[in-house]
Amino acid sequence: MFENQQRDDVEALMKTDAEFRRLYQHHRQLDSKVHDADIGVLPIDDVTLAGMKKEKLLAKARLERMWADRAHLIH
Repeated sequence: MFENQQRDDVEALMKTDAEFRRLYQHHRQLDSKVHDADIGVLPIDDVTLAGMKKEKLLAKARLERMWADRAHLIH
């Protein structure tokens, strides 16, 4: 996520916005768990996995909105 953004810009936002930081870290944790479940390292049922994927997508969408809002403030 935010691969096209400067790492320094993302880190700066994480330092200044506690909600963005919390949500970003939560998304990364979910991403790791989903990946582990997909490759079979983390045994998890399909319903739980589907819920985690949905939660991950919602977190990503929120992060992207926060990023876009920040960009509008700067320009």
